[in-house]
Amino acid sequence: MLWAVIATAAFVALNFWLLSKDIYWLFMLPLAGLVVLLFVMKLETGLMMIALLTPFAVDFALLPGMELSMPVEPMMILFTVMFIFRVLVEKNYDRRLLRHPVSVAVFAMLVWMLVTSITSQLPEVSFKYFAARLWFVIPFFFAAAQIFRNKERIRQFVFCYAFSLVVVVLISTAKTLGNFHDLQTLHRVMKPFYNDHTAYGCVIALFTPVGFYYTFRNDDRKWLKPLLVACFALLMVGLFFSYSRAAWISVCGAIAVYFAIRMGMKVRWMLLGFALLVSLFFVYQSDVLYKLGKNKQDSSYDISGQVKSISNISTDASNLERLNRWASAIRMFKESPVIGCGPGTYQFLYARYQRSYQLSVISTNSGNRGNAHSEYIGPLTEQGVPGALFMLGIFLITFATGVRVYRTAADETVGRVALVFTLSLLTYYIHGVFNNFLDTDKLSVPFWAFTAVVVALDVFCEKKSIGSDNQTVIKSDNLKKE
Repeated sequence: MLWAVIATAAFVALNFWLLSKDIYWLFMLPLAGLVVLLFVMKLETGLMMIALLTPFAVDFALLPGMELSMPVEPMMILFTVMFIFRVLVEKNYDRRLLRHPVSVAVFAMLVWMLVTSITSQLPEVSFKYFAARLWFVIPFFFAAAQIFRNKERIRQFVFCYAFSLVVVVLISTAKTLGNFHDLQTLHRVMKPFYNDHTAYGCVIALFTPVGFYYTFRNDDRKWLKPLLVACFALLMVGLFFSYSRAAWISVCGAIAVYFAIRMGMKVRWMLLGFALLVSLFFVYQSDVLYKLGKNKQDSSYDISGQVKSISNISTDASNLERLNRWASAIRMFKESPVIGCGPGTYQFLYARYQRSYQLSVISTNSGNRGNAHSEYIGPLTEQGVPGALFMLGIFLITFATGVRVYRTAADETVGRVALVFTLSLLTYYIHGVFNNFLDTDKLSVPFWAFTAVVVALDVFCEKKSIGSDNQTVIKSDNLKKE
């Protein structure tokens, strides 16, 4: 007790002295100690805490050239270290998760990202980017896949992130009131929690299918239903007032695919249909671009005008800038089609690849307004063809896995959970055509966690199969219900 009193007195005295020097960080030391203790004692609870805090995190420059999302990225780094240590010591990680096709694709992505970081034009930038990808993927994919063996943990994760997201939506919607006719203000109301309306709309779209499921599923906890309905309604209000056209498109696309899946369409036919549409576009691209060029409707606070502006490639600044970024990215890709320019380097290098006739009113040469605006073209430019193929492979394999689990799970509830998480991920796959946010904690946390849910359900759930007597039998029973 004496030593505790002495230590406490010394700590308080040191704080008062640092306050006189305008230094405040020591106040965080006890809280940091509690977080470390939590991660040592309850690693799973630590994952839920990160999910709860992520929507509220803000970027903070700790050192010149080193900016982290506080407080969650330091927590992710700590979680990554603790998880790797526990796996090496306890050796209890389920190897079936490591052998899963999605995990293999994720491993390949990380290995190739490391290779292209070594060959990068800006190695310091690329290694920082690679390190951030590690502390996004390891906790929320590899660790979460093991944790989500317990189905209750899946629901807890969704509720943790969604609860905080609803609070952000409530704040942003309150700031929207009185500014309905000012589109620029509507694009900034979600700051400082989300950088712009596109990321804000993207994360709400990501939670729309799972939010709908957990709101309206049959549940014994009837007292919770009104609260869930209110929260889901707020998310829909946030989606509407995000004025993110890509988010609206992604939700509509997920709904269309849902009906295709319910009608029994095979994944291969869905992919062939999509490939056919892309092929038709390139065959008739002159006619299509001519029609699009005649659209003069700019972005608008009016919903009909905003929808019409989706196809405006002649005057809409956002669309023009996106085309400018894509064209610059393709020029960069042609210079280094195999290894690319290096992960995370596009925004620092693309300026000299711009052409004056493609610039928009929001174009810049300073590299301070984001990246290639595509989850497919970005990796193609920064990591070459292999990088783009690995990312595309993760998307396709995860989607096919989710649909397969939905159709083969012995427990119908497990099948429905797999379907809604697959549809949620599909909203990001569609949104990824127009933007890329996997270099941020706001989208990486739910994206990789939702991918882990699909993998965990595939590995641990009971499967149906047809026996020799044409009777449905169960293949395995691994998924914990509680």
